[in-house]
This record gives sequence, structure tokens and C-alpha cells, in this order.
Amino acid sequence: MKIIAHIHNDFSDKFGIPRQSGLNSSISQIIFESQYRNADSLRGIDEFSHLWLIWNFSQSNKEDWSPTVRPPRLGGNTKVGVFASRSPFRPNPIGLTVVKLIKTEITDKGPVIYVSGADLLDGTPIYDIKPYIPYSDCIADAKDGFTSITKNYKLDVYIPSDISKEFPKYKLMVLNEILSGDPRPSYHSDASRVYGMSYAGYNIKFTVNDKTLTVTEIKKIPV
Repeated sequence: MKIIAHIHNDFSDKFGIPRQSGLNSSISQIIFESQYRNADSLRGIDEFSHLWLIWNFSQSNKEDWSPTVRPPRLGGNTKVGVFASRSPFRPNPIGLTVVKLIKTEITDKGPVIYVSGADLLDGTPIYDIKPYIPYSDCIADAKDGFTSITKNYKLDVYIPSDISKEFPKYKLMVLNEILSGDPRPSYHSDASRVYGMSYAGYNIKFTVNDKTLTVTEIKKIPV
């Protein structure tokens, strides 16, 4: 398996990355390794609206594996088979993600692909890129298993105006999308606990009481 590219975005920490792709509108860049910086390899890609990314769970590699995992959205106690989940802890740490293609661009780093909706950590290695084909890849009557219980779960997000002014306005919508998906482990329910996550070069602190997430602090991370 050859690493053909790396993805670059605002997700500098695993905590806070959306649990599934397509649930946020954050922008990522896919930058190719030097030997794959050939514009001809992207010929025709702009005719597609979405792409499949095949990638490496680079921070989840383990020597051993378990046949069962505990999906966080089921509270952290219910076990399902590893192959009935999207857990990063797998026999082979390979991820599969659908992203929206924004544009391609030729730069001094070669061809760069801009996508939105990725659920990948900044710097994640990419193994392959394939077009998403609606007539074969979209199965309208597919069953959604245990995710039917959790797919509509959302938090109401409140960011006081005196705090939100510290964060770039054009990224505020994405921050709301990420926080509404509830970054916490599902077994956490302490309303007094203050959580922290990094996004877009800022530390964001928040509390959760019932179904309301309140941001308590936004601070730029020193460079």
C-alpha cells in the first residue's frame, strides 16, 4: 500500500472530529506526495460531485485486535462486532469516507483537491481516491442497523456573543455543526464538567447540560 497524498484541515486533535463524513462543511485540502503530483491523474475528476477516500487510521494502529467494539453512540457499554462498526480499531486500520468535491487547483505543490465534509485528522495519509457514482453507490432502501437509534441525535449549541467574536466568523457555522454532533464520549453526562477541543487553531471549552451545549471559552492557540 502506497501513501499517495495527505489531507490537511482544521482538525488538529482526534477529540472533536465528526463521527461520520458529510456531517460538517469544513474544507480540507488533499496534497499529493511528490511522485504522484501529475495533473493527468485528475483528468475528468471535476465531472463528479463527490469522491471516495481510502485512508489510514494513522493514530489508531494496534498490534492486536478485538472481535467486538463499543460504539460510543450506544453509550460505551453495548458491544457489537468490529465488522458491524466503523471503529478505528480494526485488524487493518483502513478508513473509507465520502467527501464533496469543491474544486481542483494546480499549485506549486502540484495538483490539490479541495473537499468538504471530511472526518479525517489533519495529516492523515490517503491511499486512494475514487469517484462516487450515484447510480451504483447510493442504495435508497439500505438498512442502517443500530445507527437508526442515534442518527438524529443533536445538541443545541449556545455561543455567547462576547465569546464568539474571538472566533473567525466564516468558520463559526462549521464549529456549530461540529459541536451539535456532541464530541463527548456518550457515557459522559456530568453537567459541571468542562470539555476542551482544538479546532482551526483555537482551544474551545464547553459544558453540556441535558441537550444544550454552552461554549464557555475560545482562545487562540499560541504559535
